[in-house]
Amino acid sequence: MDFEYSSHWIRKKNHKKDITQDIIEYSIINSNKYKDRNWEDIFNAISNIPPSNRTLKVVYKIKGKTIKIITTYWLN
Repeated sequence: MDFEYSSHWIRKKNHKKDITQDIIEYSIINSNKYKDRNWEDIFNAISNIPPSNRTLKVVYKIKGKTIKIITTYWLN
């Protein structure tokens, strides 16, 4: 998967060092594609990450063959 990052996620990524690209990719692959309730072309991926059993939410947009990561954060 090719990733592109929003300016928001680039700023926040420095404070969330435990959320890596492979965890984001795992969450997108192993989650259902949920539509965002406010934006028509934005999707959400919510999944449990196995080693820590924490729940990760990824907000992303599909642009051709690339996936633009808007933001991602732990729910618990």
